[in-house]
Amino acid sequence: MTTGDIGAAAPSLIKASLSRTGKWAGSVAFIGGAASDILNPLAPFAAYIALVASVAAAIIAIAIVLRLVLAAKALPALLFATSAAAVAGGVYGLQQQTNSQNGIIAGLVPAIAQLQQQLGIVSARVARIEQTVTKTQQTVDQVKQSTDAVAKKTEEIASSQQQQTEQGAHTQKTVDQVKQTTETLAAGQQKQAEQADKLQATTEQIAASIDTIAKGFAALAAQGGAIAEPKRPDEFYHNARVYELSGDMLNARRSYLAFAGFDVDAVDPYTRFATLLRVQDGKAGAREVFGQLADKGKALSIKLVHILQFDDTQRLDKLNAFIAANPDFAPAYYVLAQEFSEDRLGAQSLSDKRSEAEALTKFVSYEKDGGLLKYFVDQRELADWLDHSRSRLTALGDVLDPARFAPSLTPMRSNAGWTISISLPEAATGISWRLGESGPFTDTGLMAMNDQRTGKPMPNPSFELPDSTTAIIIGVKYLDLRGRETGPFNISFDPEAALQQGNKQILDQFWTSWIAFDASGNHGLVYFSQMLSYRCGIKEVRYSLNGTALDKEIKMPPCDKKDPYAIPYDYQPYFKVADSVTSMAVQVTYTDGTKSPVREYKRQ
Repeated sequence: MTTGDIGAAAPSLIKASLSRTGKWAGSVAFIGGAASDILNPLAPFAAYIALVASVAAAIIAIAIVLRLVLAAKALPALLFATSAAAVAGGVYGLQQQTNSQNGIIAGLVPAIAQLQQQLGIVSARVARIEQTVTKTQQTVDQVKQSTDAVAKKTEEIASSQQQQTEQGAHTQKTVDQVKQTTETLAAGQQKQAEQADKLQATTEQIAASIDTIAKGFAALAAQGGAIAEPKRPDEFYHNARVYELSGDMLNARRSYLAFAGFDVDAVDPYTRFATLLRVQDGKAGAREVFGQLADKGKALSIKLVHILQFDDTQRLDKLNAFIAANPDFAPAYYVLAQEFSEDRLGAQSLSDKRSEAEALTKFVSYEKDGGLLKYFVDQRELADWLDHSRSRLTALGDVLDPARFAPSLTPMRSNAGWTISISLPEAATGISWRLGESGPFTDTGLMAMNDQRTGKPMPNPSFELPDSTTAIIIGVKYLDLRGRETGPFNISFDPEAALQQGNKQILDQFWTSWIAFDASGNHGLVYFSQMLSYRCGIKEVRYSLNGTALDKEIKMPPCDKKDPYAIPYDYQPYFKVADSVTSMAVQVTYTDGTKSPVREYKRQ
């Protein structure tokens, strides 16, 4: 057969071959491509198959052309090789394009990926990779050990040099720090000195400023009339007073606010302004206005007057806190005194009087060397404050003497025991006592009557003690008319001395009953029963008849502390005198050593 004959017969041969081998050749090629894709993690089988199939197809084609084989027999093999090369080549091309290391089918079908893992296809590759990595790491570790050994030696040498360098640097740093600290201290001392000088200069400037304002205000007050275009603080304060007196409260208020804008630290303008505000806006309005002024300004006078716009306990608490923070601000003590005054409280307790006196004494003490002038624009206002302070201190008297107003005890002995009466320096709403300097107190209770001074039930002013009580300290405390506790006060109680003193007091008070001539019709008898009953207070009784020679003595029986007022059954409380006796003179020497006047008794 010629070449022309082969060319003419080729289409028919190819068609016949496709009909016989095309289906199974394509199917086998497709299965082979899929298998190579699934096995791709192990090696690029698709590339190998494509290469082998391409070479085989080329050899078969050459053999057919050279008539080395019959075309009818070789065409099925050529078709199979060509199909396998096409399918495998296509699979490998897609793998390279999509960078699918595990294969295209595994990326699209999760079940195939799981099958690869179950068959160990992926793990095998991973194992090979891990093995390669492990070997590489071992090599790297060996190199690192060698490098570390060299580095360690180098670091030891460098460390020694570094230590020497650091030691020198540390020494230098310490020197620098000492130098810096010294310079800082010196700078701080210099700064403190500068601040002190600046503060002193500022204080003197403020004082001079207020003095200038005060003089300007005094001159304007003498001139009279409102200033048309005020500019200075004294002019605004002058106008405020003029408008206020004329009843123009709106302009007065504006002038006071303008004065406050200068932040002058003087008390009297702000107290007057606060009074005006309370009349117009009430205490709440005045508190709001002065709160805003206090926030804006630095003047302590504004802050003090702001505190005065609060009520009762809140005001007192704020005032005490203000004084604690500004102990040398003299006007605050006068204001504090008003918190405890009779005008503010109506009725004062002893504690109130003491607090008022302490505050006024402190305020007046600042008058020395003109220490109060710098706080007042109107000197007449300062004069009123000082006059009121002195008059109140005179009225309060020695209220600051603690011994002057301590409670006292008046013991009274009966045959049953002691009755202790308590004398307090002021009205009380409750009284309590105890024996000794420690332990609980016992309330004396209340009586069935009201104390007009307090408007409350009167506390019982006495309590009982047994006759066996020995010398001891009695503690006493009480509640004043505002319910504030006062005390405790510790008072010594000596039963023997108290008995003697009580007997002496009774004998002195009722001395006309010492002697009774011819008592109860017993002519010629002189009775001295009263002196006998209170003999525990008597050391000696001297007497004389018809004169004052005091040449005789009445012998008294000993004091019976268990039953001090009883007359012994075997002792006669009288003696007989002649009818010629017309008078009797008696003098008692008490157990404390004092003597009574010579008392003379006439016989009727």
